Amino acid sequence: MKLWLVRHGQTEANVAGLYSGHSETALTAQGMRQATEVGQLLSGVRFDRVLCSALGRAKHTAHLMLEGRDQAIEINPLLNEMHFGDWEMRHHRDLQHEDAVTYAAWCQDWQNTVPTNGEGFQSFSQRILSLSEELRAMPQENILVVSHQGVLSLLIATLMGMPPPSLWHFMIEQGSWSMVEIHQNFVTLRTLNNRAAAVQGSGEVL
Repeated sequence: MKLWLVRHGQTEANVAGLYSGHSETALTAQGMRQATEVGQLLSGVRFDRVLCSALGRAKHTAHLMLEGRDQAIEINPLLNEMHFGDWEMRHHRDLQHEDAVTYAAWCQDWQNTVPTNGEGFQSFSQRILSLSEELRAMPQENILVVSHQGVLSLLIATLMGMPPPSLWHFMIEQGSWSMVEIHQNFVTLRTLNNRAAAVQGSGEVL
């Protein structure tokens, strides 16, 4: 099985440096171009299934990527970004004043401190573990996954048997695609943040 991983295009919250999490934030003009360009890069791949986060920025990206294809998009909330609770759509400078104690604790121990009224990293990790198990059980050969930085980074680490904090080894860039190949007994990260056209054939990606 091949998982083709794409992060949503640039958003207004990305530009402003805000924690967006589960909040809706529109793609910028650049973000829309990124989605269209990644769709072109992957136009040579026949996807058996397309899975997408329930958040608007991911859905917009998926629709732009697949424009002109007769391809159903399945929404899976497990692909939603980590929920930052009261911190959503706030800048870290604001949080240093508005929720100083909890934010300082989170900066010191982000694995165990939970954002106020949000989702902690431990819960998020369990969600992505459930997602990885669900993906492994799917019978399709080529699956496109359109999601978010945190989800895709942690998904790669989880599939490769690495501890959850290892997600930072896999920074997912906008305007690119990555691919993980799942075998019976091992997982291979075939490419990360690729900006070249994918060519499908003979089991190889060029």
